[in-house]
Amino acid sequence: MIITTTPAIEGKKVVEYKGIVFGEVISGVDFIKDIAASFTNFFGGRSKSYEGELIEAREAALREMEERARNLGANAVIGVDIDYEVLGQAGDMLMVTASGTAVIVE
Repeated sequence: MIITTTPAIEGKKVVEYKGIVFGEVISGVDFIKDIAASFTNFFGGRSKSYEGELIEAREAALREMEERARNLGANAVIGVDIDYEVLGQAGDMLMVTASGTAVIVE
């Protein structure tokens, strides 16, 4: 399946629009990762634990969006947008949403 942020796919013609599809993931950051990130925050540098969590959540949201597009009979998703939100009173939840238009291209 072709997944792209562009509104069209070069060399392909959209023959049918199936609708908007979404993939949503809400992920909690565990206690150990939070402690590791607090040290990184104090000493500076990149937080590998948070980056890993973000990558996993984004990939899961894209997989879910792709699965929903397949269920509609699409072979591509165009105009994909990925959004990130921090949720929870303590800001310890991460929501990643991937959305796009499921289409059939030839």
